[in-house]
Amino acid sequence: MENQPDQNIIPKQYTGTSMDALEEQISSSTEEAIALFKQASAKLLSVNDWGKYAGMSNFQLMDPHGIKAERNAEEGDYIRIDIPGPGTSVGKGYDWVRIQEIKNIEESELQILAITVRPCAHPLEIEGKTAHFLKDTATSTFVVKRYGLRITAEEHGRNELPNTETGSLYDKGRNFVVGMAAKLGLSYPQWKSLVKGLLED
Repeated sequence: MENQPDQNIIPKQYTGTSMDALEEQISSSTEEAIALFKQASAKLLSVNDWGKYAGMSNFQLMDPHGIKAERNAEEGDYIRIDIPGPGTSVGKGYDWVRIQEIKNIEESELQILAITVRPCAHPLEIEGKTAHFLKDTATSTFVVKRYGLRITAEEHGRNELPNTETGSLYDKGRNFVVGMAAKLGLSYPQWKSLVKGLLED
């Protein structure tokens, strides 16, 4: 049961598609498990390094003013995503998500760090259109969890629908293609690679 998505952390699924990527390790001692959890948590908060593990895309943390940030992620920050191929005009060449929530849970044998992001407009476009290949119904929640000696790294995508309603005709077509590719599971290898990298030395 401990490997099931935490309902109080993962948004409920109500439309579109969902995806779950999970990697786990079993430590030989509590001390080792805690150390691995801390290491994985540090990697999760270091968004600018995600590209090293994910392989396909590059990630840049941006502060609430749209300025590059060389620090750990915080609620309200943006993440600029550079995926293979051309980007959209509304995103100025990139896809954008905003960090909606960062949760920390500490309970005896249970430790959790979770980051939930949601597609958003370019940070310099006030009330702009969603600059991502998915609609803003979608969320991605990245979780590092220790339950006793078991440490898991997870990514949970929820309510994923291609964003074919904003931007130019080109943008809509591009988002449809990329969104459908994600729907068909082509984004799974990237997130599987990322969560695996969070647990590696």
